[in-house]
This record gives sequence, structure tokens and C-alpha cells, in this order.
Amino acid sequence: MQKRALGRSGISVAPLVFGGNVFGWTADRPTSFALLDRFAEQGFNAIDTADVYSAWAPGNSGGESETILGEWLRRRGRRDDLVIMTKVGSWQKHKGLKVSTITAAVEDSLRRLQTDYIDVYFAHIDDTSVPLAETMGAFSRLIQAGKIRAAGASNYKVQRLSEALDTAASNGLARYEVLQPNYNLYDRSDFESGLAKAASDNEVGVVCYFGLAAGFLTGKYRSEEDVKGKSRAGMVKGYLNERGYRILKALDEISAGLSATQAQVALAWLMARPEVTAPIASATSLHQLDDTLGAARLDLSSEAIAKLDEASAY
Repeated sequence: MQKRALGRSGISVAPLVFGGNVFGWTADRPTSFALLDRFAEQGFNAIDTADVYSAWAPGNSGGESETILGEWLRRRGRRDDLVIMTKVGSWQKHKGLKVSTITAAVEDSLRRLQTDYIDVYFAHIDDTSVPLAETMGAFSRLIQAGKIRAAGASNYKVQRLSEALDTAASNGLARYEVLQPNYNLYDRSDFESGLAKAASDNEVGVVCYFGLAAGFLTGKYRSEEDVKGKSRAGMVKGYLNERGYRILKALDEISAGLSATQAQVALAWLMARPEVTAPIASATSLHQLDDTLGAARLDLSSEAIAKLDEASAY
């Protein structure tokens, strides 16, 4: 599997990251183990989670995803060939990005993950109430202590990302090496209006979430009737409009010509973006996972990419 450099972190990842938000939510422990086994067996190496996953699910309180992932890591018996990413800042138990919060949260995450280190530790959401020097300093000390290998920024606006990079440089602190934005064929404006250039100019790696737009880009949701009772119905409904249907039409045509699925084409489009290191995608069944992983073996022609660009233009 051809790996891609994750910014200047010294970490390399396969072109698709497994989204661990499903562990302990829509995938129980045995299913999660089977999915992780298949993912690793196929040569992929990066898994993304967060301390807050999945506090929103009935009966959960947070930490479930990290706990399941940690149990799988212990059972597997190998750690160094994997890239584990997790996040701090949006869970009520460890809210915000104060140094005391980050310091406490990382210990809890390490315990649940049953590992000595985290490869990429993300600030899950920006916290403007805390000086950037304090947050970057906290991450720097974790790197010096060997508890994390690199720090990342999730859900940051371009101005704040630039300020964080400048703060790190001027104070001799470790910088954000990885950016995690919402980016897919439908949700393009925030990333492309400035974040993409900032990441490219500063050699910051990009692992984008919602690569399949909450499942909309798989093509299985084409009406409100299709999303009734689904866990992400509220999010998918926002894509059911003229532009969304135009994107689906292009995905239908291109996938048919390549004997691929719509999901594979949508993820392959992301993998072809020069600023993107790897998209994040989750799965809740082995069939769904196998389909998703097939995107890494799909090469889109320049004509197909242009057609998708045009169909998804605002």
C-alpha cells in the first residue's frame, strides 16, 4: 500500500483513514473488531477517533470508541505499524483547550486506548478563550514527554490555523502538523476558500472528515423517505436539493463507466485533491468496508474529475 506523508510530522498513512466514530455506536464491539481486522489486513494503517465518541448515543457517556479501539489493540498485540489519531476539547468531561484540560484528557485517552503514545492528537474544536500559546505549549510538552507524536487541528478556520502556526513558530513550540476539516464533494467552500492553500503553503497534512457527506454520496439517499429512521437523517436531509442531485447524477454516470460504486468515486475524488493526504470514512459492515477500501484502488481520469468539479460547483 502506497503511503502518503502526513505533513512534516514524519508519519505516513495509507490514502484512507478509518473513522472510528461508529465504534460503540452503530458498530458493537464484535463488529468493530471484525472491521478493524479487515482494515489492517488490507494494508491500511490509520484510525481516527475522539474522546467524545460516542457520547451522543443512548446509554453512552463518551470514551466508548477509544475503549473498543484499545481493546482491539491489546488483542492484536501490535501497535507500531498503526497510526492512531484521537481528539480533545469537545467532550463535556474535558471541555476546551486549557493546558490542565489537555494534560488530564490525554492520560484518560492513553488509558482507554491501552497505548503509551498517540500518533496525532487533535484539538477537536478551536477554543478562542484560551491563548494559542497555552494550547500549543501543552501539545509541545506532550510531544517532549513522548505521549504524542504530533498535534493536529480539527474544525479550525483559516485565520486561526495561520495564527496557531505563527504562534508556534514565534515561541519555539511544536506546530499543528495535521488539519482535519469537513470536506467532500458537496461541502467544499470552507476548505477551498482558504484552508487548502494554507495547508499546502505550510506543508500541513490534511485528513478530511465526512468524506461521504454522512452517507449521502453513497447514492443510497435520494429522498426524505430514504432517510427516515436513519441515525444521520437530519444531516442527510440538507443535501437533498438541486445541487445534491446534480452531484449524484455525475457520480452515477462516472461509477457506471468504471464499474465502481458512487462511494468509491466520491472518495477517489478526495484522494486526487493535491491538498488532501487522506479522507476519513467509516463503515458498519464488512461489505460496506470492502466497498469503501476499494476507493484506494480507483484512479479517476482528468475528465471524470472535471465532471465532478463542475457538478459540485456552487
